[in-house]
Amino acid sequence: MTTASRPTTPEPSDGRPADREPILQVRDLVKHFPLTQGIVFKRQVGAVQAVDGVSFDLFPGETLGIVGESGCGKSTVAKLLMNLEEPTSGEILYRGEDITKLSGRALKAVRRNIQMVFQDPYTSLNPRMTVGDIIGEPYEIHPEVAPKGDRRKRVQELLDVVGLNPEYINRYPHQFSGGQRQRIGIARGLALRPEVIVADEPVSALDVSVQAQVVNLMERLQDEFNLSYMFIAHDLSIVRHISDRVGVMYLGKIVEVGADAEIYEHPTHPYTQALLSAVPVPDPEARQYRERIILSGDVPSPANPPSGCRFRTRCWKARERCVVEEPLLAVPEAFRGTGGPAAHDSACHFAEEKPVVPRER
Repeated sequence: MTTASRPTTPEPSDGRPADREPILQVRDLVKHFPLTQGIVFKRQVGAVQAVDGVSFDLFPGETLGIVGESGCGKSTVAKLLMNLEEPTSGEILYRGEDITKLSGRALKAVRRNIQMVFQDPYTSLNPRMTVGDIIGEPYEIHPEVAPKGDRRKRVQELLDVVGLNPEYINRYPHQFSGGQRQRIGIARGLALRPEVIVADEPVSALDVSVQAQVVNLMERLQDEFNLSYMFIAHDLSIVRHISDRVGVMYLGKIVEVGADAEIYEHPTHPYTQALLSAVPVPDPEARQYRERIILSGDVPSPANPPSGCRFRTRCWKARERCVVEEPLLAVPEAFRGTGGPAAHDSACHFAEEKPVVPRER
């Protein structure tokens, strides 16, 4: 993939765009799913802490990438932003208004400005509806956006925008490939001219060659429609290509966030360092000199996370402080005021230290 050009506006050390107010603010977002026992008389015996205190900002025109292992809470965050799940607590502020407290017409108006592209293009499109009906359905919910007589023309324009023949308007999803179906999903997301698009692993179900085409399309559309993306993925190379800033999630929390170059070239959290060491290296000569960090143990259950730092059970830096005190997501003290690439937020008590780590050659 070729690297897309990015704004040259000076940015603060944490990678956030300078002199701009965020379009979306997430504050201490929590989602716990109750665990119950009993058939007739059910009682709660615990909770799956899918998302537990997540905070971040999304700025106009930027792409915030969210990465992490399966089950870390990425998709749950996406559903919470779309109001497909009700948060246990926390705030989701769209242009300063908490959308978790909205309902009825007010919520409907906000949903017009925040749209979603789903992971699986094979299940996210209704097989009984034509492409024209799928892309035009948002106009049935928001009739003020497009008069009835203009809707067919609008749908054909959207098909053309995403690189599909407008004459395909009467075809059904089974007549398209996976990449084409995802383009249809993107066109549906653009129908209401939103400001924010939440993309939940939009290319993970596609072939590698098609992934590049879809990512390049999304970058072009971002410039054309001035979109803000929250791009969720587990493929670190794709996230690096498309993102301005990157947030790394582990067991329901964001453990590190910063500009893409800062995260990839100067990771300070041990989990991020381990993730990046596992990225495949295509060059055989370079691969033989690359050392991989090997983590011990398995990911703990989100129903019973460790005390203190959630990563401590697998971390080579872990000490007694990590057991009793949860680290805050902040710039490590040793890097504060330096303005260097390591001066970005990291939830680790010992982020500035570089002790010997367990590696595999």
